[in-house]
Amino acid sequence: MSTDLLLRPAVMTDAGAVAEVQIAARREAAMPPGIHTDDEVHAWLAAKLAEDEVWVAEVGGVVAGYARVTATWLDDLYVAPSYAGQGVGSALLDVVKARRPGGFCLWVFEMNTPARGFYLRHGLVELEHTDGAANEERAPDLRMAWPGEDPLTFLRGLIDEVDEELGDLLARRAALTHAVQPHKTDTTRDPARERAIAEAMALRAPALGAERLSRIVHTIITESLELP
Repeated sequence: MSTDLLLRPAVMTDAGAVAEVQIAARREAAMPPGIHTDDEVHAWLAAKLAEDEVWVAEVGGVVAGYARVTATWLDDLYVAPSYAGQGVGSALLDVVKARRPGGFCLWVFEMNTPARGFYLRHGLVELEHTDGAANEERAPDLRMAWPGEDPLTFLRGLIDEVDEELGDLLARRAALTHAVQPHKTDTTRDPARERAIAEAMALRAPALGAERLSRIVHTIITESLELP
């Protein structure tokens, strides 16, 4: 790491340099092409500097990288290509860890194996793979997390969030199971349909697989049908 590395909070006059770091880094990274023009990136990041916590890394007075963080997410961590491999990214990540000791999450493109390796080496874990339908580039990505100084509490907090969503979904599923019954000419269970449901779910949750999901689907339908 360069001995003249300076880490400091960003100020509004850094907006242009921060945007140029992102533009240059994305062009060199193993990432899908950006969908925004350079001018749009400049305008968007200028607004974010006024909203989010942003730290810059300076080397010899030049902005070499930056990190942008919210209360629970690391949204950006970019290093200019000419400063890659010099410890700038590691230093910025250490700042974010110090600022968010309770832990944080981030998204990284699945294809960006260098970034994934970087985060894994620095103690982050991979949690959730998606098909990319929710990001602008429509490219598969994954959620990673640094579990902070109390990993059990942090990870249980994420579990609690999922359980809340799961409870809502199960309530909807049970209501729909009841609603469809009067419209069926044959009220017996349909194993082929239940298997198809499990196989479709397995595409979203391949780690569980169709067999495990078949058992889960069977239980959900059984318990839903037994409701008064």
